[in-house]
Amino acid sequence: MPSSHPDVFETISHSYYELTTAERKAADYVMKNRDKTQYLSIGELAEESGVAEATVSRFCRRLGYKGYNAFKLAIANAGASLRSSQASAQPVEEGDDVPALARKLYAAENEALLQTLSLLKPEAIDQAVEILRGARRVLCMGQGGSMVLASEAAHLFSICDGKFVPVSDSHMQVIASATLSQEDAVLFFSYSGATRDMMETLNVVRNQGAKILLITRFPRSPGAALADVVLQCGSNESPLQHGSVPARIAQLFLLDILFRRLCLLEQERYSQNRQIIASALADKHL
Repeated sequence: MPSSHPDVFETISHSYYELTTAERKAADYVMKNRDKTQYLSIGELAEESGVAEATVSRFCRRLGYKGYNAFKLAIANAGASLRSSQASAQPVEEGDDVPALARKLYAAENEALLQTLSLLKPEAIDQAVEILRGARRVLCMGQGGSMVLASEAAHLFSICDGKFVPVSDSHMQVIASATLSQEDAVLFFSYSGATRDMMETLNVVRNQGAKILLITRFPRSPGAALADVVLQCGSNESPLQHGSVPARIAQLFLLDILFRRLCLLEQERYSQNRQIIASALADKHL
């Protein structure tokens, strides 16, 4: 509700999987066209998003707003807040030269980091780190672009401990999950938190009693309902958009926080392993 989530885009992300299919179409349009939305009438938003005006009205009320005008005001206020910050992102347009393109991309990526920072829950980070520390084995998984992040997580954490293993293929993820125990954990990356392959895998993990850590944008997604710890990243992107760089940077930011926090708690082991790895790799450098 707006009282607990004053930013309208945070409210949408928080409530996304509680919306009907038609209401999600309106939500997807708003999240993709947030600057344009504040200037649209209710009829125009309905036409642009391919739903009925009544659906837009229900969508606004479900988010906790009294009506469309209150919703538009929240959109305008969110836009003003962004414009007053250093992370005021603008859409890339035809005719942008390289400096303009670079500035806009920097603003979008910086905005995603700031949003993630505002959503950060220290207790969730510490809970996740304790699970990672105590686990016998940690499988790092995702699908599509999220698997790239999972592979990076396994690579990064390997400096601390060799128990972090990336598993990329969806079939292999189910197979690997079926042999987990209560002593193991899974670190899963999914921006949407709602893919069929992910749900299939996480249900197997849950049945085995292993812990689930999920990095996602949507804290009430189906995947989040199965997770022991949910770490929410920023970036105003709907689940149906194809993983943007700002969305990935937001998730990498959370990964870096997890990694650094673990290293601080395991300083002696981290220092020893870093020296061992550096020595082993020394001959690979010219």
